[in-house]
Amino acid sequence: MGKIISLLTGIALICNIPGFSKDKLNIQMVYIKGGSFYMGCDDPHYSGDKYFNERPLHRVFISSYYIGKYEVTNSQWRAIMGIYPPAYNGVDYGNKNCDDCPVVKVNFDEIQEYIRRLNIKTGKHYRLPTETEWEYAAKGGKYTANYKYAGSNNINEVAWFGHRNGTTHIIGQKKPNELSIFDMSGNVAEWCTDWYGEEYYTGTVDSLDPKGPLKGTERVVRGGSYYDEEDVCRIVDRSRFVPKTSQWDLGFRLAMDAENTTTTITTTTTTTITTTSGGPTTVDSNTVDSTIIK
Repeated sequence: MGKIISLLTGIALICNIPGFSKDKLNIQMVYIKGGSFYMGCDDPHYSGDKYFNERPLHRVFISSYYIGKYEVTNSQWRAIMGIYPPAYNGVDYGNKNCDDCPVVKVNFDEIQEYIRRLNIKTGKHYRLPTETEWEYAAKGGKYTANYKYAGSNNINEVAWFGHRNGTTHIIGQKKPNELSIFDMSGNVAEWCTDWYGEEYYTGTVDSLDPKGPLKGTERVVRGGSYYDEEDVCRIVDRSRFVPKTSQWDLGFRLAMDAENTTTTITTTTTTTITTTSGGPTTVDSNTVDSTIIK
């Protein structure tokens, strides 16, 4: 009887692993309510040419959408593709057989094929997040506490990072961010759908759902990885790779449009006129933009 109880307990523990399910797919998405936020960085500690592409800090508006609660795992990749990524073959890597570790060594084009097959299988419309969607979700959306990393100012609470000889880790083991999304800082860096534009921030001030340039040579990568140091794991850090790149610390998470969601931006101006006895008349105007998500 004791052995049976131990066996059942072991099964229960396995089933509590974040990515576990009978079919090994079990994609969990988080609804992100749209709004406006300030994208980029104005921290004087991160200035100079190295951080030029994080500026200017600028306001953007964003529609509601869904984003993956976790990074896509090895088991979720195999459930659709039938095999590990081709780049795994013949390589001795400690975590390549870890079902609930993020899938890595997948390039941008291979991910597009995965998503194509996933959408056929599920009837949904998964995709990669835009750079704007990724940053808004990492910052906690409308619940943001303006943390440096996704969920904390203490990187050790939320990220696997800084291990040059390290490996990936099982998803969801660190503290989540304000939206209960895991591993947006560290573990593996994540592909976004945008082409990279070094100065594209300057042309997207107050824009709605901005995307990167129409063409380019590199795709945006965000979030940093177990290999990277602290500054690369900051929410606002912008990295990029050519689409054919595949690395042991580079993976992805999914996104999806929110159905029947529209965004309306309205501008309201309030004017106050103050007159003092025997003195001048003062006119004050205050303009406020409101974002309405339906």
